[in-house]
Amino acid sequence: MKTPVESASASIDEKIKELGDWRGKMLAKVREIIHQADPEIVEEWKWARATSPGTPVFSHGGIVCTGETYKNVVKMTFAKGAALPDPSGLFNSSLEGNVRRAIDIHEGDKLNEAALKDLIRAAVALNLKGKNKPKP
Repeated sequence: MKTPVESASASIDEKIKELGDWRGKMLAKVREIIHQADPEIVEEWKWARATSPGTPVFSHGGIVCTGETYKNVVKMTFAKGAALPDPSGLFNSSLEGNVRRAIDIHEGDKLNEAALKDLIRAAVALNLKGKNKPKP
């Protein structure tokens, strides 16, 4: 029997294969960068419902980011993106929110891998910092 993590990873593998175009390749690349940035990242599959098969979610101490795919974009939504430093200006979507921020990646876009890894590491650090707060 597969563990939830194995099942989630298999679902992400399947999603990449199903897409079969630049979005699948980009989701695979983003996934690789996420794991390079933090080898302890856990893959999850969340929010499946009748109208949606679900979403790849990458977590460590809480949700770090999602890997959503749409017709014309691969979207990385950072759960606590508004609280993260973004000196390279990677966030280009959901900028008006108080909590989340996203990166929309379009076909042909070049990823700034070093800056993305820094952003992922900062998101993990923020999650872990929140876990270590003493309870009032």
